[in-house]
Order: sequence, then structure tokens, then C-alpha cells
Amino acid sequence: MTKPVISVEHLTKQYDLGVIGTGTLHRDLNRWWARVRKQPDPYTRIGQKDAFARIGESILALDDVSFTVQQGEALGIIGRNGAGKSTLLKILSRVTAPTSGVVKVRGRIGSLLEVGTGFHPELTGRENVYLNGAILGMRKEEVTRKFDEIVDFSGVEKFIDTPVKRYSSGMYVRLAFAVAAHLDPEILIVDEVLAVGDAEFQKKCLGKMGDVAGEGRTVLFVSHNMAAIQQLCRRGFLLEQGKVVSEGLVEEVLTAYLSKRTQNNSKYIANYYSEERPISFKLIEGVPDHEYGFLFLSDLIFRIIVVANHKISNLDLGITIKDYLNAPVFSGFTDISFNINSKEEKEILLKIDALGLVPGEYKLDISLSTGSLFSGRKTHELLQPALYFSVINDPSEKEVLQNWQKGFGNIFNEHIKADLK
Repeated sequence: MTKPVISVEHLTKQYDLGVIGTGTLHRDLNRWWARVRKQPDPYTRIGQKDAFARIGESILALDDVSFTVQQGEALGIIGRNGAGKSTLLKILSRVTAPTSGVVKVRGRIGSLLEVGTGFHPELTGRENVYLNGAILGMRKEEVTRKFDEIVDFSGVEKFIDTPVKRYSSGMYVRLAFAVAAHLDPEILIVDEVLAVGDAEFQKKCLGKMGDVAGEGRTVLFVSHNMAAIQQLCRRGFLLEQGKVVSEGLVEEVLTAYLSKRTQNNSKYIANYYSEERPISFKLIEGVPDHEYGFLFLSDLIFRIIVVANHKISNLDLGITIKDYLNAPVFSGFTDISFNINSKEEKEILLKIDALGLVPGEYKLDISLSTGSLFSGRKTHELLQPALYFSVINDPSEKEVLQNWQKGFGNIFNEHIKADLK
């Protein structure tokens, strides 16, 4: 019979806002003198709220969170940015302390919370492996026994005696994950750092975490990649504004999460029309093929209504799709230009051929411009982002998930088509 290895009871973490420090004594004294004279903070940037006015304000990163994790369980933790996921993992890893509540952990914890966690930049990769082993409470002989396996998994053998400050972010993560996963922690905690690695390495890490859970050890996994969560975890919970709003089988939690995203996006509809601008968007609407988003390997279809307050000719509609890290994954212009008269509404049905975007959350930026790269392009309207959308796996389509697991999720087809109505 399994036993709980993590027990969290009524966990709360509060952060105070306002003035903490500028980083130098001289600037701190200037700020203090301004406050004594009841003047504004001299280091507040233009457009920002006065730092003195925020003194006394606070936010609850975690609000009365309770859960247990059994030995050998792989638990997925999902939620939007700012929901409290990373704060929770930092408390479990003893990086920060809770404001209130009780956290009980049984066993050694290996955590990978951000790129380079636990690494000293001046030490070599070899030295950092032994340093991390010592932090985990392992003897040198134990680390030596695992050393070759760690280096082989990370793929950085050529650079193992190079200071890690010279590593790329991908190399950093490869070695850090290899250390965290191979030095026999009873509990492995992984935040959304694997996104730095390439698709092959992510697949390799998911396999390793599955092996760790299969050996009776516990995995806590935070990711915005819904397919990865679904593949690795059987149970999960959804955090929203620091509270657990859904808990249970991972399929049920994912459904609740995607449902909330759809509701929050007002069914993908956004109104940006303004009579003050020469041209603007009246409607931007996704037309997904599933209740909660676009299915993996399906076409992306959006309906856009443009309104002009005076005549404009040869307008081009441009798009950029960005992932949850705000990195562009696709961009281009439609295959047509169009004219629009004063007070006219123009409806555009935008179709983007299947891009093979891996399941997850994305942003759509759109622009209206005239001219060309050679004559000079003038942008009349730019929305960043115009809307959010999700790419999901249909649980009934097993072949789709299998194709993604085989690595076919990065096939791009750069055809964008638009029809005017």
C-alpha cells in the first residue's frame, strides 16, 4: 500500500508590494529623504504607479492550498501564468518559506525550477554534478557511480570540464535535468524549464520522468504543454489565483482548464473598434473545430471584421503566432490585398494550413499595413496579442497523439489563405 510522501495543509504565501530597496545606499537615502518630505519616489518610471503609494499592498500567491501526493505518483500541476505554480514548487523545494500552513515531505527532493538551479557558474559541469550530489546529501562514491550515466543522458560530454557559465541555455537544462533525475531523489520536481530544450530532448525527459515514477519515486510536473501532462500524469490539479479549483484525474482537470480558457477568452471574440482611428478591428473570432480549441494537426480558422473611417487601398493583413513564452513560432501575410471604403466593413475569413503546433496555449498578433519591404511598409493597426487560443489533443484520436510522440509536431506548412466576403 502506498503512503503519502508530500502533505500540504492550508498553505498560504503572501508577498508584500511597494518599496524594498534600489540596490545602492545612495539611491536608498535619496528615496528615504523624498519620503520624509512627502514627495514622490524619485526613481518611479514614467507611467508607473508611485512606489510609495503601494506600501502596505500585498498579494496572495497561494491561498489555503491543501493536497497530498502518494509515493510513486506523477502529479501534474497546471494553471495560467501567475497562478502560483512556481511559488508552490519553491516552497516544496525549501527555496522559500510559506506565510502560513504546514508542508510535510518524506524523502530527498531533486528539483529543477529554472535554468541553472543549484549550479555555480564558475564551476565546470563535472564539479557542478558533484556539488548537486552533495546538496542532495549523497556521498562522493554514489555520485561517481552515476556520473557516466548523467553525462551520457545530458549529451554534453565534450564540455563537461568547461565552466557552465559558457553553456547555452539548452546545455544548462540538459545537464541540470540529468543531475536532478539520476541522483536518486525520492521526489523529482520539474518546472517549465524543459521548454528550453529541443523536441527530442523533451521527449527523452518525459520518458525518464516516466521511468522515475515507475521505480516508485514521485514526480511533480508543471507544464503548459497539455499533451506532456496527459502523457506523464494520471492525476493533477488546477491552480487559479493561488487556489486549487479542480483536482482529480488529469483528463478531468485538463477539461476544466481548457473550459475556463474558453470562457475567459469570451469564446475567442474581441472588439477593438474605435472611431478615433482611421481603421480598426471590429471582430476577431477563432473558429475552432473543438469545444475547447483547435485540434492538433487541424487548420486554424479565424473570422475578422475590419472597419475604416476613410478609404484605404492595398491593405495587407499580417499575422504572428507566439507560444506561451512569447516566442514567435509562425508569421506571414495573407495571399491577398484588399481595398476598403469609408464607413465600410470588410469581413475576412483567415485560414492557416495545419502547422503542426504542439498542444498548448498560443497568442495571435495581427496587423494591417500598406506598402512593401522595398518601398517601405506603413502599419495602420497592430494588436499584440489580438486573442489567445489553444491547440488540444482529442482523446478519441489516438493516432494524433501517437504522431506527436513520434516527433511529427514540428512540420510547418507556410500557406496562409484569406477570403473576402
